[in-house]
Amino acid sequence: MTEIVNTAQAEAWNGYEGEHWAGHFDRYDAVNAGFNEPLLRAAGVGAGDRVLDIGCGNGQLTRLAARRTAGGSATGVDLSGPMLARARERALAEGVANAGFEQGDAQVFPFAAGGFDAALSRFGIMFFADPVAAFANIARALRPGGRLAFVTMPPLAGSDVGAVFGAAADHLGGFEITHTHGPLADPDSIRALLTAAGFTGIEIAGLEADGVWGDDVADAAEFIMGWGPIRHHRMLIDYATDDRVRLAVSAALQPFATPVGVRLRATAYLVTAATPLP
Repeated sequence: MTEIVNTAQAEAWNGYEGEHWAGHFDRYDAVNAGFNEPLLRAAGVGAGDRVLDIGCGNGQLTRLAARRTAGGSATGVDLSGPMLARARERALAEGVANAGFEQGDAQVFPFAAGGFDAALSRFGIMFFADPVAAFANIARALRPGGRLAFVTMPPLAGSDVGAVFGAAADHLGGFEITHTHGPLADPDSIRALLTAAGFTGIEIAGLEADGVWGDDVADAAEFIMGWGPIRHHRMLIDYATDDRVRLAVSAALQPFATPVGVRLRATAYLVTAATPLP
């Protein structure tokens, strides 16, 4: 592993959080897969491209990008050992030989200068200790005119996902759906930090996508109870309100149950930018 400066996130993603995501990779992919195609289109991934996937997790987006490069390659970078092990396993199982994975901190990872044509991220850029430094390092990894595309999460309030997690928050002191991931939850701040990191042509658009959270209400509620932030707040109060949390989450999920699973619409910002041409 290369140098790590984001130690708090490294601890989380190599502990319970990373183990849960790796153990339920198919569930998390079902939740987030609706953002894959918009991201790949926005980054213009095509034949011969060298693609970097930041915070690649279990590697679904990396593998999809690799398949589109036709002679190029895709490299996923993440802090999480458990998730990277899953990513490598899935790439081997799916026969995606041009997808590779590296463990490291994107803020300081020693990328080859100009080594990539495009950089992507499906929410993996929300956890940087120093976002400007991290994006500056990503900019250095892109060739002149290289393309950046990522999705980041706005505040949950007002979305289907917000309605469900808001129901849990009513019984978990300190768990707030108004919590945001710093500057990456606000368009003006996103523009400012990407400009400071050396990007140009910054565009931000609202994006919505359906995600499948479970086969039925009971299945989805059980999955949500184990999601890292909810489990953390359950643990802080010694699981004292678990019955109330489960009932509230189940009731909030009920309107979203369909014959093909529990489907929640999530919101995001789709951000694109580029590195300057000479």
